[in-house]
Amino acid sequence: MHRRTALSVSAVLLVAAPLLTACSGEARPGTAAVVGGERITTSALQAQVNDVRAAQNRSEQGAQLIGATSGLERLKLNKMIQSAVLERAAKDAGLSVSAKETEDVRKAQLQQVGGEKALADAALQQAQLAPDQIEADTRFKLLRDKVFAHYGSQDKALVKLGEAAKALRIEVNPRYGRWDAQQILLGDQETPWITQRTRPEQAAPAGA
Repeated sequence: MHRRTALSVSAVLLVAAPLLTACSGEARPGTAAVVGGERITTSALQAQVNDVRAAQNRSEQGAQLIGATSGLERLKLNKMIQSAVLERAAKDAGLSVSAKETEDVRKAQLQQVGGEKALADAALQQAQLAPDQIEADTRFKLLRDKVFAHYGSQDKALVKLGEAAKALRIEVNPRYGRWDAQQILLGDQETPWITQRTRPEQAAPAGA
């Protein structure tokens, strides 16, 4: 199965960003959000959505999966923003995830679920991940777990994540909803800091 190198924040967030809103108060075309002075473009967001839709269309349960994910754009944008917040909080704490750690988790996942296809199916059905998004998601979860462990509790970690989010001065195009600075999430999306659990993640000894 084709896999891309895990996405870094710099790959997800395009540099040289203008402000999200123009002088008229209208959302600037082509910008989904601005995080830390860098923007997430609508084209970068749509690319992630299109990858998932293509994988869903290839699935035998395609119609059901598509029907259950009408809010996919917001879900993906929420995860992209939270990934940037997590990277900032981890950097502040001196934490990182190595390529070997990510690969070790992948090997454990493949062994547990029974191969590439089973892993891809589980990730798509349970976490709305296309095959080439699994590696970045694994890194996200490993880094999140390290942040939680570093601060000793979810509550303390969430405080630090909130501080990181505040420092990044997040702005979101109203088309995609409202950024909730207190909950550190976009609109009514579930926060992956606590609730998201998928079969691929459980395969790892380590946890949208």
